[in-house]
Parts: sequence; C-alpha cells; structure tokens
Amino acid sequence: MVTRRDVASIVGLGAIGAATLASPAVAQTVDTNESTFARIRRTKKMRIGAVGGGAPYYMKDLSTGQWKGFYVDIAKALAEDMEAELEITETTWGNSVLDLQSNKIDIFFGLNPTPKRALVVDFSVPVFNNAFGILCKKDFKPKSWAELNSPDVKIAVDQGSSHDQVVSRLTPKAQISRLKTADDATAALQTGRVDAQCLITMLSLTVLKKNPSLGQFVLPTPIFATTSNAGFRRETDKTWRDYVNTWIDFNKGLGFIRNAIITNMELVGVTEADIPPGVSL
Repeated sequence: MVTRRDVASIVGLGAIGAATLASPAVAQTVDTNESTFARIRRTKKMRIGAVGGGAPYYMKDLSTGQWKGFYVDIAKALAEDMEAELEITETTWGNSVLDLQSNKIDIFFGLNPTPKRALVVDFSVPVFNNAFGILCKKDFKPKSWAELNSPDVKIAVDQGSSHDQVVSRLTPKAQISRLKTADDATAALQTGRVDAQCLITMLSLTVLKKNPSLGQFVLPTPIFATTSNAGFRRETDKTWRDYVNTWIDFNKGLGFIRNAIITNMELVGVTEADIPPGVSL
C-alpha cells in the first residue's frame, strides 16, 4: 500500500532526478558549511556516541545489541523533539572527543568540561552534578582529601581523566597510579596494589553494588564536584548547542532528567537512598 509519505518521497526523488539531468554541476555540489543543526533537520537523523561498559550512563545488551542507560533515554527524548531518528555509535570515554571532532557523531553526553577539552570542543550547560568520591579498601577509611594527601597513600585513577586531574591537584603527595581505564584502576584496588580509587559518586556506587567485597565508598571533605555535560563539535554556527542548552534546562525543570537518572540507577542496583548526603543531582 502506497502512503501519502511514499508519494511525497517519490515526487521528491523525481524532482531531484530532474534537477540532476538539468544541472549536473549543481547536483554534485556539497554544502561543506552545513551546520549540525541544519543537517539533523534535513536528514532527520541525530548521531550520538555511547560507551558499551558505561553503566548507568550507557548499557549495551550484548545478546540483543540494544542500548539502555539514562543518557540513552535522554538522547532518545532529544531526538524525538528534534523529529529525528537516533543513531548510536559505540565509542569510549577517551575517544568521544575525537569522534566529535571527526564528525562521526553530533553530540556526546557525559563529558566533564575540563579546560583541556574546552580547547577543542564546545559544551552544553550541566545535565547534572556529580561529586568526586573514593573507593577504599576495607581497612582504610579517610575522611578528608587532606588525609589522602600523604606519601603513604596509594591511589589509582584512569589516566587523563577528570579523576586523574582531581587527585593530581588535591593529593599531589600521594602515590598515584595512572592506569589505562577505570576498570584497571578498580582491579588495582581489588588486588591490593593500591589503597583507594578516585571515581565520581555515580560510578563508585555502581562499582560497589557489583562487588560489595571491594571495600567502602567515602565522600571526602570538602566535597569537590564536577558537572556532567554534553559535548559538541566546534563550529561557527552555535544553533545546535543553543538548542540543546534550552532543551536541557527545560527538561531539568520538568524533572524528566532527574527521573531518567534515578530510574536507570535502579537498573544497576543503586537506589536514591544510596546517594550520600551532600550529593545533589
């Protein structure tokens, strides 16, 4: 059965074909300056990057290939309001900025807006706040960053991350092991090679729920927090960034973003009650 949309498509293709025959030079011209916002509106496709092992931000079902996670739910809602289909490309936290720069994706949710990153990509307004915490071995219970700032303390981080920057600044006297990934840092804690791992609160709670025998979570004082933002490829036209900023603020006001976060935290066994006092989403 041919629908009105099919007819419109056929007519549109016919018109394009006629234009091609009449003016091949025009047909071959590509607008290399087309903005991200304009391309999404034209193609009706919005491309994001997602991290396969990034629960509760991103979770990929290996048996079905389906994606879950609160940033997936947020991206789906954004795409729907853009009247676009969501396309997900698997990436890593480390490669996400490169994927934005190379135009593989239009947006990446879950970036901390560090000065180094801000040299090459643009950022949205904060999606939510996230405090830095410490996963500690069972017999180690520091209460402050000052206690962690000691040559006797061994701390693991994923190299080049915001965790790395935090411990480098707040605990320069500690023995800092900079490993390739956050999972490698967790393994170092699990095997007793370090006393602690610096990890943002949301990921700390997730890791500890999966492996309660790892130790305990500590929120050192004073509380030091960062924000989780969306990243964009830098371009002259800021319409895409400005639209997403408006969309984020509007949906934060509605409570949609907070609800998406809490709901997906529950998928990894973390409830709102597990979030320590002093941490505000």
